[in-house]
Amino acid sequence: MNNAQKLPGYTLVVSCPDKVGIVAGVSRFVADRGGSLVESNHHTDVEQGWFFMRNVIIAKSLTVSLEQFREEFSPLALEYGMTWSLRDNSELQRVVLLASHASHCLADILHRWKSGDMPCQIPCVISNHENLRSMVEWHGIPFHYVPVSKDDKAQAFDRMAEIIERHRAETIVLARYMQILPPQLCQQYAGRLINIHHSFLPSFIGANPYLRAYERGVKLIGATCHYVTEDLDEGPIIEQDVIRVSHSCDKDDMVRLGRDVEQSVLSRGLRYHLEDRVIVRGNKTVVFAS
Repeated sequence: MNNAQKLPGYTLVVSCPDKVGIVAGVSRFVADRGGSLVESNHHTDVEQGWFFMRNVIIAKSLTVSLEQFREEFSPLALEYGMTWSLRDNSELQRVVLLASHASHCLADILHRWKSGDMPCQIPCVISNHENLRSMVEWHGIPFHYVPVSKDDKAQAFDRMAEIIERHRAETIVLARYMQILPPQLCQQYAGRLINIHHSFLPSFIGANPYLRAYERGVKLIGATCHYVTEDLDEGPIIEQDVIRVSHSCDKDDMVRLGRDVEQSVLSRGLRYHLEDRVIVRGNKTVVFAS
């Protein structure tokens, strides 16, 4: 978290057709209300003619309330055809974590959350196995065991959806949750459902990517953090990274090395999402990484 994120502030995110005067118009609007910008990023996709912006405004510098800011900004947003949001950074998102057997990604997020390095609330963890219960409950977080039967997956997903709704989840993270979610859940949480895939997508989509990477004799393995859609492992990519491997690495070595990449990529991707640094357009993202 940089110094801008530590200050009590509001994050304004804008996406709209590119047009002369957007930066000036938004800056003037903020300045006219006493706003001080501590972070400002913008990008234009010239080919698509689309503009993206993210500003962090010091809350105490504004002469208007958050509600009044939203109300008065609406005409400007309408003028430029903006899709926009304004978030109070002090209101931490509620993140529900889903996991299966593997513990490394879940453990990394819980550690960062416990130490204050991951800016969110974690109301619960849901798993289709029991082996992670003691670790989760040690952190003081409720653990929900929801087994998924091959004969009736719908019942399990209905129960999971009820738990997620009851805990008022704003974001859901699949921390190596090894079940394919139903389309309804993907649609309901579009842009708020984050997965880590243990491959540098689009290579080795689906199951057993390390085995297929080993058989292919690759020299780099990686991991991809992306938003979940109805199309398996095809959602907008948030973050990726790789690590080098050699001919001396067997399948177990690849899994061991890959876990390190997975947990760091997922945590970075989740942080970018929580700090409103990711703007989705179609199947691509603009990420204003800190």
